[in-house]
Order: sequence, then structure tokens, then C-alpha cells
Amino acid sequence: MSKLEVNEKVIRTLAGLLDETDLTEIEYEADGHRIRLVRGGTVVQAIAPAAPVVSSAAIAAPADGGVPVNAITSPMVGTAYLAAEPGAPDFVKVGDQVKEGQTLLILEAMKVMNPLPSPKSGVVKQILVSDGDPIEFGEPLMVIE
Repeated sequence: MSKLEVNEKVIRTLAGLLDETDLTEIEYEADGHRIRLVRGGTVVQAIAPAAPVVSSAAIAAPADGGVPVNAITSPMVGTAYLAAEPGAPDFVKVGDQVKEGQTLLILEAMKVMNPLPSPKSGVVKQILVSDGDPIEFGEPLMVIE
């Protein structure tokens, strides 16, 4: 098989088709090479294992800089938005009781707004990000107990 030479024009054209058609995935094959573009995708929750909380000090990040106990972490790289639109009330606040599936915040990735549902019912103990913050994959977003 020959070395793949990426044709930027083809990739930009395919990305434009994704936007125009509201598709989430497109695949192109030529000369034995395949290019697959995917946007959005399924939101997957990554949750730290549950552990008993003895005091509020246990909510803070561990000394090793790891993920706080009961933290909801980001399933993708993007931008965090705490409300549906500017000026709207936040989806949740510290002290709120949330239900499994309730929207906690929105993660924007590649111009797609992805609601982040709560993986469990509980009380919001900490919100670890601010509106408009850039977010990395696996970054702790909030603590729910």
C-alpha cells in the first residue's frame, strides 16, 4: 500500500458536508485509503469509584492531584457552559438535589453542544469549573454525592 498523503481540501469538503447535512459521521475511500470524520458522538460518563466521605475535606482534590472522590469527569475535550444560554440560570448550583439523567452542564466540542447528564442521583457538593472554561478529557467537572 502506498504512503497516505492527506488531501486537506478533501477533508475540508467532507467536514463541510457534515455541517450541511447534520450527519455525525462520514467516510471516504479512494486508492485503498479510507478517511472517516466523526463529530459529536455519544457522551460517555467517566466516574471515580465511590468511597465513603468522612468530612467535607474529603471532597477536595487528593494531595497527589488526582480526581476528587465522587467527581463527574469530562468525557471529551471542549468548553463548559453552566447554563443553556447567556443570562439563563445555571443548570445546577451547589446544594441542589439532582436526579440521574438531569443535565448538569453543556460541553461544546467542535461546534456541537453536548448536554452532560448526571450519572446518578445525589446532591451537588462542588462545581469545579466556571462558565466558558476550556475542558480537557477526564478533567473533574463537579462532585455529586
